[in-house]
Amino acid sequence: MMMLDGIRVLDFTQYLAGPSITRLMAEMGAEIIKIEQAPGGDPGRLLPVLRDGRSGFFVQQNRGKQSLCLDLHAAEAQDLVRRLVAEVDVVVENAGPGVMEKRGFTYDAFKAINPSLVMASVSAFGRVSPLSHKTGYDWIAQAFSGLMDVTGPADGPPHPVGIGICDSNAGVHGFAAIGYALFHRLRTGEGQYIDLSMVDAVYHMHEYNVHGRSVMGDEFQPRRTGEHHELIAPFGVFRGPRGYLVIAVLQLQWKGLCAALGRPELEHDERFADGGTRARNRHALIAIIEEWAAGFADDEAVVAALEAHRVPAAPVMNPLDTLEHPYFVERGMVREVDDPILGRVQVPGFPFKFSAQPEVAEAIAPLLGEHNEAVLSGLLGLDAEAIAALASAGVIRSERR
Repeated sequence: MMMLDGIRVLDFTQYLAGPSITRLMAEMGAEIIKIEQAPGGDPGRLLPVLRDGRSGFFVQQNRGKQSLCLDLHAAEAQDLVRRLVAEVDVVVENAGPGVMEKRGFTYDAFKAINPSLVMASVSAFGRVSPLSHKTGYDWIAQAFSGLMDVTGPADGPPHPVGIGICDSNAGVHGFAAIGYALFHRLRTGEGQYIDLSMVDAVYHMHEYNVHGRSVMGDEFQPRRTGEHHELIAPFGVFRGPRGYLVIAVLQLQWKGLCAALGRPELEHDERFADGGTRARNRHALIAIIEEWAAGFADDEAVVAALEAHRVPAAPVMNPLDTLEHPYFVERGMVREVDDPILGRVQVPGFPFKFSAQPEVAEAIAPLLGEHNEAVLSGLLGLDAEAIAALASAGVIRSERR
């Protein structure tokens, strides 16, 4: 039994932030009915990388979902949506500003149909917000949240993070929020609305950039520091014999690092007496560490020497390096899934390890409109003739291979 068996979700999401929520729910056993706008469906179907017209991006984010493709401009399609709302526990959407509202697909309208409904809206700037009118993608949220301003070289321009961190982060936040909303419903019978902003989801991750001014006054100024931490040392990215590695040393690890370097006298060197002093003299310390590391055959040997003295260290991994690494394989974080077009596809695994559900659902990403008949007949009781009439009128669409 999966932990979300029996939970049914009506999914209006596309691209990444919203589909991440419902992908995680699908892997826990929820039934996901993905509403796709005719004629093309989720634009994520067109995102790279593609083979034979099939997007690996779409496959990764939409496994285990049923595709119901509707022409939502048609009154008949909008009526089908309202009938489906009565049959589900959760609605998730990440449409652009005003898109759901112009069709009457609001929480208040849906709540009138299904009072116990949980509905989550994901947007860049929130639905109830002075900036709710703004369209935004991941890099917009990275910029506005302050994340981009503190990322990159100290003497260079702001840099985006190399993955869709705001989209994915909002997805995990939405997944958690819906779980708590369902828990609240279990205890009270009440549904509720969740307004989730990508900017908010990342902004709350600032560990000291926000409170620093309150504590230190005007002298505090968040800034880009590049590959080495400005306030802690040694704490950053170091050149190894073949690549790069990260060493992260706080005060408790300083003695161990000196021992690993074979330089116990550094522990009491006045240049490196405490964290603040080491930070001010970090360039000298970086040179000492990189000269020491250059004497090893490879980066793994450097990491092993550091770990022998309980100094936190790790190689900087290329994503392709992870595919066969024992850590990612044994943790189930590199997962092979089947796809009817792409065959076997490697995707990131499920990040939560629940003792009550050690396995996640095996699932395949749908073709466009693949489940039109199954959803309309199974949930709404439409017969073959009625479904055929909807298809003939263009209210429902499908892709066949």
